[in-house]
Order: sequence, then structure tokens, then C-alpha cells
Amino acid sequence: MSSHNSVKIMTWNIYFGAVLTPAVGTTPEELPQRVTEIFRQFQATNFPVRSRAIADQIARKKPDIIGLQEAAIWQLLLPQKSKVVVEYDFVSILLKELEKRGLHYEVIAIVDTSDVTLPSSTGFNVRFLDRDVIVARKNSDLKFSNIQTKKFDAFLPILVGGKLEKLLFGWASVDVKICGKKFKLVNTHLQPVSPLIPLTLQIQLAQANELLRGPGATGLPVVFIGDFNSNSDGSGPSYNLMINAGFEDTWNIAGKGEGLTCCQDADVLNLTSQLFVRIDLILFRGDFKVKKVDVVGEEQKDRTSTALWPSDHAGVVAELTLH
Repeated sequence: MSSHNSVKIMTWNIYFGAVLTPAVGTTPEELPQRVTEIFRQFQATNFPVRSRAIADQIARKKPDIIGLQEAAIWQLLLPQKSKVVVEYDFVSILLKELEKRGLHYEVIAIVDTSDVTLPSSTGFNVRFLDRDVIVARKNSDLKFSNIQTKKFDAFLPILVGGKLEKLLFGWASVDVKICGKKFKLVNTHLQPVSPLIPLTLQIQLAQANELLRGPGATGLPVVFIGDFNSNSDGSGPSYNLMINAGFEDTWNIAGKGEGLTCCQDADVLNLTSQLFVRIDLILFRGDFKVKKVDVVGEEQKDRTSTALWPSDHAGVVAELTLH
């Protein structure tokens, strides 16, 4: 918990638990088997178990506000009635784990992004809904208003089972009042860039511009948090765009070491940490002081009892004071 005029903010891509690429470019005949493989990988990366490790880190840091990316919902459906047989709602699973630790958080804003329902080879349909979420500690001194959510206009169309689907990303924002002062907090997840898919960099840059022209176009002090999928070492065009637009990087001010946040293996079982890039960021513009910033969930001792990393990303926590 933070002192009265400072706020502790966390961002964490909690990993929806599977790589979706096996479904991309499939024929209608190939798709059900690929969907089954994806769902089995999701089950193996066991979010209910990982959520405990994530909750442990949140309990250690006690942030006032958390921006989550990939806070997905997975559902198994009966095809005839679209009846939900099993549902994994990452947010409610995590909030329950936090309650067990005596920590009471509530959802402030949710933006739904990619949403697909696909046939599997087991007879069930699998629904996958990706979401970015802002949650906050209940009964804190913070006051929240002006909640906004938006999917980016720029998106990647992908061919899945012979049909075009949309790979969507977005942002959620809220105005936060602390000790009579107000700032805007924006949680986002930008399009990953792949050298194999030519348009991905242009799409990501277009999304970054939407952020700056949308929620970033305010007279209030602003904090941007999220998975920017853009290297902060100077080689990431979207990162550079933010810095050139007047945003400062909390890690460059108060971080110790490299602050690497991505990425462990897709099965989150790699023996030693493979984090090699810093793409999960807490950026700000306005009269903030950075008291401290830290990476969480990146050490061997942070793993689950079944040796899973909490996520394929590390989280980042910063304590900021608004002057």
C-alpha cells in the first residue's frame, strides 16, 4: 500500500496460456485438430495454479491499481445449444486467489478484444475471448471516474479454418483522483510484431498513434501501462514514438538492472529464465516523481509448486507521486 499522495501501479501480461498460431492459415478440415492442440496447451499451462503465483506477487507488492493483459476467458461449449460446459475466467479466478490472501480488488474497466468460437476434434466448440482489464484495491483513497474502453481501429486480419477472423487489441482508461489531484491511467496491449508477417509493425505503430491521439490527448497527467510489444532499447519504433511524444519511462528513472519482462517458453516450463527484452512498461507524462520501480515474477522462487512460471511475462510495479 502507498503513502497518501503516492500511488502504486502494476502492469502484468498474465498469459492466456497457449500459442494461437497453429490455428492460423488452416483449412476447415485441419482446424478442429489444431483447436484441440491449442486447448490442451492452455490446460497444461494451468492458469488456476499460475494465478496463485501471480496473487503471491500482488500480495507482496500490494499495488493500488493493476493493469492486466491477456486476462482471457476460455469456454468449452456444446455446439448444439452453445451451452457453456466449462469456463475459465482469468479475472474472477485471480480475484478469488487475492481474496484468499485477504486482498480485496475490484474490476474498474474491461475491454474485450479478440473473440472467436471454433470447433475442436473432441466434439466441443472452444471459445476464446481476450481482454485487458484494470482492477483496483477496494477501499483505497483513490476515486475513479470517466471510464473508457476501445478496440483499436488498426488490426490484423487472419485466416483461420478458411475464414477471416480479426486479431484485435485495445485499451481501457480511467481518471484517477488522489489527494485532490487527478491523472489518467491507460492500460493497453499492442499488436506483436513478426518479421514473417509484413503488416504487423505498421499495425502496431497505427495502434500506438491511436493511443496518443485518443486517451493520450488530454491535459491531465497520464500514465500508460501495458504490454507494448516494442523494444525499449531504442530499436522499437512504437516505444520511440511514445518517448518522442513526451512520455518518460519509469524504468529509466528508477529501475535497477535490465528490467527484462519477456518471454518464457509457451509451456512456461523452461528451466532457467529466458526473459530477454523489456516490452512491459509503465510510462508517464506530467508532474510525477518515480519513487521506485521493480520487476516481479521473474525469479526461480516465484514459480508454482509444479515448476510453471507465473506467466510468460514478468510484471512491473512502480510507485509514483503526483505533484
